[in-house]
Amino acid sequence: MQIILLEKVLNLGALGDVVKVKDGFARNFLIPHGKAKRATPANLAEFEKRRAELEKAQNDALARAQALGAKVDGLMLQITQKAGVDGKLFGSVTNTDIAEALKKQGFEISKSAIRMPAGPIKTVGDTPLKVVLHADVLVDVTVSVLGEAA
Repeated sequence: MQIILLEKVLNLGALGDVVKVKDGFARNFLIPHGKAKRATPANLAEFEKRRAELEKAQNDALARAQALGAKVDGLMLQITQKAGVDGKLFGSVTNTDIAEALKKQGFEISKSAIRMPAGPIKTVGDTPLKVVLHADVLVDVTVSVLGEAA
């Protein structure tokens, strides 16, 4: 399916690019989330009328993400969980827990923006993570998991 991107999408293209993607990806993700429209002549004409407005909105979103990224970059979060004597947690620390800890510090970041390539944290100690605030803004956060006696 040919689509017009209404914002920058990682590993796909930039604003205004006409790209071919699989039908399911377009119908189930890109179009419902407002990231793209079908590449019909009518939609292309409408996009060209709205291009300046969309570029301004994207630049504003990038500026907000960069400002938030400057505050969050290098942040150290401390999360306390019940742990055994060997340092293994009873349960784990997930991206939801990290998003809640960020919210307590005044940063409204969705749990889907927190990248945990090794999966949930299951041991006591420091773990470096990446937070994707925008397609162009990636910051580092360290999560320090503290064990408490069960």
